[in-house]
Amino acid sequence: MPSNSYAILRQAIIDKQQVTCTYQSFHREICPHVIGMKNGREKVLSFQFAGDSSRGLPPHGEWRCMFVDQVQDAMARQGPWHTGGSHTQPQTCVDDVDVEVDY
Repeated sequence: MPSNSYAILRQAIIDKQQVTCTYQSFHREICPHVIGMKNGREKVLSFQFAGDSSRGLPPHGEWRCMFVDQVQDAMARQGPWHTGGSHTQPQTCVDDVDVEVDY
């Protein structure tokens, strides 16, 4: 059975909603794009557009591949949809895709 964070992220992909959460002790503001499994663990590929991270965040945001079991306090919200400018490479974050954003 999927975790609560998984359910929130999955629905946010379907509804193209932003998500605020804590990941690895940092506040993140993301737009999730792909969710599913990788090597038996729930994973999500998101575009982080605000918040913090251990490596910092470029001014225009950055792609993040996250383990869902480390996502805490996930909350979906309305707001502008953010995505990265480069879609030239296939994603490798999630092997078994459950849901991906519909462009």
